[in-house]
Amino acid sequence: MKLLVVESNINIQRLYREELEEEGYDIIIASTGREALDKFQTEEPDAVTMEILLPDIAGAALLRALKEQRPYIPILMSTAFDYTDDFSTLLFDTYVLKSSDLSELKENIKKFEMARLDKRTGISCVA
Repeated sequence: MKLLVVESNINIQRLYREELEEEGYDIIIASTGREALDKFQTEEPDAVTMEILLPDIAGAALLRALKEQRPYIPILMSTAFDYTDDFSTLLFDTYVLKSSDLSELKENIKKFEMARLDKRTGISCVA
């Protein structure tokens, strides 16, 4: 499964790459919203995890642009803030609070992967 990670912090990029590649995912990194848009089109990821506070584009605007291009691609917001009352985040499929413990992030990505397999095979992978 190919995963686009949109994250401006290089240390978090490294952590995500290391942990998620260890889980068997192909990781594509984008540091800005513009870079994310380019890589979303050229790399055609199966899922996206992104922060909402980007240096060049508002996260909500990037989210809308990605969903307009490929509305079926799951997008996970990874944030240090609670955005549950912000209606602009409703297009996210889910969100997790940033942490050095990536178990919740990995669990959500695994759910995306299982849903993707379900759609491809027509057989539910959920027990």
